[in-house]
Amino acid sequence: MILSKLSQKAQKRLIIFSFTIVPIVLLLMFSYYPLVKMVQYSLTDWNGISPSSNYLGFANYEKVFSNPNYFGVFKTSLYYFLSSFPQLGLALLFATILSFKVKFANFWKGILFFPYLLNGVAIGFMFLYFYKTGGTLDSLLHLFGIHHLPLWLGNQSINNISLSFVSIWRYMGFNFLIFLGAIQSVDPEIYEAAEIDGANRWNQFRYIIIPAIRNILFLNIILSVSGSLSVFEVPYIMTGGANGTMTFVIQTVQTAFNYNQVGLASAMAVILLIIVVLVSAAQFILTQDRSDAKKKAGA
Repeated sequence: MILSKLSQKAQKRLIIFSFTIVPIVLLLMFSYYPLVKMVQYSLTDWNGISPSSNYLGFANYEKVFSNPNYFGVFKTSLYYFLSSFPQLGLALLFATILSFKVKFANFWKGILFFPYLLNGVAIGFMFLYFYKTGGTLDSLLHLFGIHHLPLWLGNQSINNISLSFVSIWRYMGFNFLIFLGAIQSVDPEIYEAAEIDGANRWNQFRYIIIPAIRNILFLNIILSVSGSLSVFEVPYIMTGGANGTMTFVIQTVQTAFNYNQVGLASAMAVILLIIVVLVSAAQFILTQDRSDAKKKAGA
C-alpha cells in the first residue's frame, strides 16, 4: 500500500536502502563495534569477568613491546613464511602444467584445491594422527625400512617444520587457483606464436608466463607475510603452542582466556591488527607502483 503511493524512483531508493541497511547494521554490530571495544579494553586492566576495570593508558602496549616473551614468538612465524616459498613454487608448477592440455585436468584441479575447502580444525585433527607416533607417516616410512623416527610434534628442532608442511598442503590449492586464473588470462595466440617461433615449454614459462603473472606472484608473497603472522588454528589444535610452536595469536588467546588478562590480550590484538594493516598497505603501494611503472613503460 505504501509502495503504491510512492513514485517509481522513490520505490527504487527505498528497496535499495532496505536491502543495504541490514548488512550495514550487522557489519557495524559484529565488526566495528567489537573493534572499538577491543581498543577500549586495551587501555584497561579488565580481566574479562569483573564488571569494572582500571584505566592504564598505554601500559599494556609498553608491556608487550618491552617484554621479549611476547614479541619473541614472532620467530615462529618465520617457519610459516619460509614455507610459503615452496608452497608458491608448487602452486605455480601445477598451475603451469594444468594451463596446457592435460588429461583429466578438471580432476587434478579439484584434487589440488580440495584441501583449501576443509575446515582448519578438521585439518589439525587429521595431521595430529598423521604425525603421531605409530601414525600414518611413521607407517609409511616403516615400509621403506626407516625405523628410527623422531617425534614429529614433540621434537623442538622439527615440530615447526612439520606444522609448516601442513600449511603448505592446506594453502597450496588457493595459490594454485590464483596462478591458474592469471596464466589462463594470457592470450592463447601468444603461446601459438611462440610455438611457431620454436619456443619450448620452458621458454614459454620464462618469457610469457612469468612476466604476465609477476604482479600476482608479488601479491601472493605479501599475503604470505600477513598470513604467517596470524597463524592460529593448526598449531593450536595440534600442539597448543607447546614446545616452541607458540604463535602470537595463540599467545593472545591464552593471555585472554587462560590468564584472564583481557586488557593485555586486547593490546596484543591491536598491535597485530596494525602490523597486518601496514603489510597490506605496503602491498597496495608496491603493487600500484609496479602497475604505474608498467603503464609508463608501455607508453
